[in-house]
Amino acid sequence: MIVGGVCRGGTSGVVAGRRLDDVTRPTPLQQPRIQSPNLPALADADARDLRAGGSYEASRFTGADVAGRDLSGARFLECELSEWSAHDAVLQAAEFSQVRIDRLNAPTLRAGRTRLREVEILASRLGSVELYDAALSDVVVADSKIGWINLRAGELRDVVFRNCRFDEIDLSGARLNRVAFEGCTAGRLDLAASRLQHVDLRGLRFDAVDGPAGLAGATIDHDQLAMMAEMFAAHLGVHVRG
Repeated sequence: MIVGGVCRGGTSGVVAGRRLDDVTRPTPLQQPRIQSPNLPALADADARDLRAGGSYEASRFTGADVAGRDLSGARFLECELSEWSAHDAVLQAAEFSQVRIDRLNAPTLRAGRTRLREVEILASRLGSVELYDAALSDVVVADSKIGWINLRAGELRDVVFRNCRFDEIDLSGARLNRVAFEGCTAGRLDLAASRLQHVDLRGLRFDAVDGPAGLAGATIDHDQLAMMAEMFAAHLGVHVRG
């Protein structure tokens, strides 16, 4: 079912002399178009050389401990970051282009206004992640556990979350286009004032939604619709009794 449209395969009717099918025909769902990072031969690099505003290309950083360090504005191009410990690291306004991030551990990570393009984040454990005002394009996040991810006012285009567990996903004020969840769970989903196009939520099992109006443009399944029926009724001012 596309929220704001009709359930595929449902019955049709007539509204104001017109067939319901003509009034609410959904737009075909577009899936994310992912361009994965194509890394060249990489040179091993020393994480002690990392600094705020630095630029790094075709490098592999393995086992780095950047806990508490300020790497604001750093730029990574065609790099691999593996087994990093990054608790309370600051990556504000950093840029990652054609980067693979593997087994990142960060109970707290500050990365607002970050730019990620053609990035994979794999098998990582993250607690509180600040990615407000961030731009994500051609991004895959897979096999990871994330506590609270703050994507407020961000822009997500061609993004896939696969086999991830979230406590809370905050997408309030964000713009999403061609975003899909596959095999994911979340305690709470915040969509207040968000704008969604071609967003596939069928692979996300969640317990609660804030800002249900933000679901417009999303695709959900019948089980999710049934779970949210009472919430939709309250949002529309419908009283359900008996």
